[in-house]
Amino acid sequence: MKHLSKILFATMLVLGITSVTAQDANNPWSIGVKTNVVDFYPTGGDAPLGGTFEDFFNTGDHWNIIPSFSKLTLGRYIGSGLVFEIGGSVNQIDKFGDRAINDLTYYALDGTFDYSLRALLNEGWIDPYVGVGGGYTWIGDQGSEDISNLDTPTLNGKFGLNFWFSDHVAFTVESMYKHVFEIDNGTHFQHSAGVKFMFGGVDSDGDGIYDKDDECPEIPGLPEFNGCPDSDGDGIPDHLDACPDVAGLAEFDGCPDTDGDGIPDPEDECPEVAGLAEFNGCPDTDGDGVPDHKDDCPEEAGPVENNGCPYEDRDGDGVLDKDDECPDVPGTAANNGCPEPDVEVISELNEYSKTVLFDLNKATIRTDSEEALQSIAEIMNEYSNTIFHIEGHTDSTGSAEYNEKLSRERAASVKAWLEENGIPSSRLTSEGYGEERPIATNNTAAGRQDNRRVEISLDKDKEMKGSSDNQ
Repeated sequence: MKHLSKILFATMLVLGITSVTAQDANNPWSIGVKTNVVDFYPTGGDAPLGGTFEDFFNTGDHWNIIPSFSKLTLGRYIGSGLVFEIGGSVNQIDKFGDRAINDLTYYALDGTFDYSLRALLNEGWIDPYVGVGGGYTWIGDQGSEDISNLDTPTLNGKFGLNFWFSDHVAFTVESMYKHVFEIDNGTHFQHSAGVKFMFGGVDSDGDGIYDKDDECPEIPGLPEFNGCPDSDGDGIPDHLDACPDVAGLAEFDGCPDTDGDGIPDPEDECPEVAGLAEFNGCPDTDGDGVPDHKDDCPEEAGPVENNGCPYEDRDGDGVLDKDDECPDVPGTAANNGCPEPDVEVISELNEYSKTVLFDLNKATIRTDSEEALQSIAEIMNEYSNTIFHIEGHTDSTGSAEYNEKLSRERAASVKAWLEENGIPSSRLTSEGYGEERPIATNNTAAGRQDNRRVEISLDKDKEMKGSSDNQ
């Protein structure tokens, strides 16, 4: 008994620092190898037996024991903490109560349903259990009158403790009460102690984690992830990893951020180059709002509508090509980048216009004026974006109403001739001013001749328009 106490103390010391499980669906089978003790004395009844539980631990006077492994058990987990166990044992009986007898051979075959009370202890390493069942006991007859011909069934009840070393190994001690109905004084206790080995759990993927506890039972995995794999080794199991084949970061659900711009690679259109979130991870080097991979001029800021490039001004006139109606010819901003006729050109036009002659008191252009008109048209064609204004003027001879009408009709005749000879109507306006704008005296013939004229000027206050809108 003293040695048994030492063994139990050492076992409990080791098990106190070990986290283990018990026989359950993961370890449904068990095999036990034990030493058994048979004791008739503390079962109550007449001499040579004592009162119930009297001298229960009197090993020297009452215990029958073979100092070797003398009991084998086989158990199967049923469910909900219940285990069915069968056991076969052998012993030598030389003490019947407090009397010595000749050696008798003891055989027993027992089956019990054992219920674990371990859950009441918060799943600790100590696993107490109780059991009930039955069995059959044979004791060889050597002439003893007290227990001769003991060959009978028994009703069994037991209490035991499993001390779990690991998921698969436990040290077991138990005491079983065996009640005999047919023979007097045959009732006895059978104690046993030994080692129990668990096996038979289902591990479909062979990763050492039983299917019951394996969150990925069909795929080999790791204990720290409850049996699930971590293929890329980033500490995030595959079933929670958005990028299971590439090591990544937890903040990105296991996906990498190769360029370190805070945008995970699957969402990053430029995963090798640090960029901006608004451009899906791509950079905008020149800061023009056009990401580099869509920017034809990534080092030079430019508008989106020009693919990130600045607009050119090929003719250097200060009007960007996009707004320049004459991008290859220097002009003025007022004329949309096209050149405007200067004073000399206007003067030249008016020199020609002085030679345009009309029939007397009519708006009909004389044939010999066509050469001058052709020269006027050629000059106008050189300034394709300029609107010219044709003015008709008269001297003061006649009524003012008549002169205004005649001057307007003559200006319109010049405009019509130019339109018929290639000048768009949208570039011409005309008006008659009669005798209102003389350039010389009307008191002399020479002065009146100078006042009867057609002049050409720039119409800067008007936009180009269709011929139907022209005056």
